[in-house]
Amino acid sequence: MTPAPLAARLGIPSGPLFFPVTAYGPDGSVDLDTYRTHVRRGVEAGAAAVFACCGTGEFHALAPEEYEACVRAAVEAADGRVPVVAGAGYGTALAVRYARLAEGAGAHGLLALPPYLVVAGQEGLLRHYREIAAATVLPVIVYQRDNAVFTPDTVVELARTDGIIGLKDGLGDLDLMQRIVSAVRTEVPGDFLYFNGLPTAEQTQLAYRAIGVPLYSSAVFCFAPEIALAFYRALEAGDDTTVDRLLDGFYRPFVELRAQGRGYAVALVKAGVRLRGLDVGEVRPPLHEPSEDHVKQLAQVIERGYALLEKHPEKDPEETK
Repeated sequence: MTPAPLAARLGIPSGPLFFPVTAYGPDGSVDLDTYRTHVRRGVEAGAAAVFACCGTGEFHALAPEEYEACVRAAVEAADGRVPVVAGAGYGTALAVRYARLAEGAGAHGLLALPPYLVVAGQEGLLRHYREIAAATVLPVIVYQRDNAVFTPDTVVELARTDGIIGLKDGLGDLDLMQRIVSAVRTEVPGDFLYFNGLPTAEQTQLAYRAIGVPLYSSAVFCFAPEIALAFYRALEAGDDTTVDRLLDGFYRPFVELRAQGRGYAVALVKAGVRLRGLDVGEVRPPLHEPSEDHVKQLAQVIERGYALLEKHPEKDPEETK
């Protein structure tokens, strides 16, 4: 899949973007069979793309051979129905290595995560991502967060770089993002993609959508795909009543629970997958499991979310035409 077709498929998605967790067995090793099941169920539930081994998938905790096996398993489970984008990160040399492993495993694109530890200047960051893009035929989405924060001018240069097709924002600075969108629109007309990559992105997507960031990652889709899909469809249809109901009754309580523990953006999601009947194992250190009380609260939040769907069943989009 070349950069243009991938960008086109991601730019007009048919459903939420799915960031699967990575499954581990009782001994802590990667459980590829369960992982394939998790990915396959997500695709069948309506995911528009699979982002494998990214933040929710504990990229940081995977050895290179585990990473390669997981990306390959995700590609097998997706079976060509939707594109598979793989995470790649650390320093430039290792990021290039992971990019090539992803290419060899059949991935269709890369999500380039922030470099490890160092706080670099704009010139160094630009060189880092350009070297990743030059090392593989896979199109690259650059992830802005933590120690990888870009000026509008730098994003313009990224957008001019062959192979870089988009920017995912996990910082949450709407003023900066508006200036980035405006600068790229002015200097590099085209179809550069923007993604809201904040944890539980549904909570902020109304604001992101208003400034020209239409795409978002959905960790909730991992454990409650029906809720995530209902929210996505309501947002696309301009159904403010459903959007507000799900924000008030499900997403806000979930976000407030997520804020109770460090690393819960991953650990709580994984607990949710287990609550929904698929044993994907625990998170690897340095992350830790949610407390028993928090898991109980999570079960109640999920139950409340599904009750909202039953009380107010989603309308068929055709009925609104």
